[in-house]
Amino acid sequence: MSSPTFETQRAALADVVAITVTPFAQDGSVAQDTHRALLRRLLDGGIRTLTPNGNTGEFYALTPEERRLVTELTVDEAGDRAVILVGVGHDLPTAVASARHARELGARMVMVHQPVHPYVSAAGWVDYHRAIAEAVPELGVVPYLRDDRLPGARLAELAGHCPNVIGVKYAVPDAARFAAFARDAGLDRFVWVAGLAEPYAPSYFSAGATGFTSGLVNVAPAVSLSMIEALRSGDHPAAMKVWERIRRFEELRAAHGSANNVTVVKEALAALGLCRRDVRPPSRPLPEDERAEVAAIAAGWSV
Repeated sequence: MSSPTFETQRAALADVVAITVTPFAQDGSVAQDTHRALLRRLLDGGIRTLTPNGNTGEFYALTPEERRLVTELTVDEAGDRAVILVGVGHDLPTAVASARHARELGARMVMVHQPVHPYVSAAGWVDYHRAIAEAVPELGVVPYLRDDRLPGARLAELAGHCPNVIGVKYAVPDAARFAAFARDAGLDRFVWVAGLAEPYAPSYFSAGATGFTSGLVNVAPAVSLSMIEALRSGDHPAAMKVWERIRRFEELRAAHGSANNVTVVKEALAALGLCRRDVRPPSRPLPEDERAEVAAIAAGWSV
């Protein structure tokens, strides 16, 4: 059983977990007022779980100072309207410092990015996450799992050491593997979040997920909420109707090894007049001839 201390955090994970974009100003800096306006739009749209410094927020393209700024803006703007799940990662001291910074600001959870390292052992994966979790025992900790080689038993081992590891953002594109991994790790021990967003949510919910992450939600909060409402009610045909609506948008994001994952989201926001389309290298804005299709999709959702 989970500690009652984390009930609020667990409930927040069993929801649409918005991975917020980081808008940039013309001079390339973080556009702070625009960032706040985008957050307010999500909050006003009914979104109650926000993840600053996720991959849709261009985590790896931000400086340490910018990552702190994005966290501060998000916590301040959300107030008590949302639970904040702050993305942390990089080397271990940096990840721990980021988690402690999140705690100081009043965030309730941290998401630990998949370690970016050419040599990740399963035991070392446990050590990395354990060090972060033990540094912030008051916070809920959510590993972001993209490695299809990690056995579920290793996650169970981590949980045995760290009761505050309460959820998993599972982002391996294999529903059968997810079903097995969740059961090997402990289906009821964690909140399972479908980490590959709306396209994978129906199949992952059928295997035990109760929340999903979303970048699309930045563009159309109501669309994402309609999918989770259908999934919660067990209305699979209704969920698949939403899936059909978002399919092309998500195919564009996934093309070329997800090269345009953030680019397409920002292009849609730009088409709606909500922020600049700018992304940082190694991402790149869409070419002119592909922008119209994204704009048409976004316009259709905003009706």
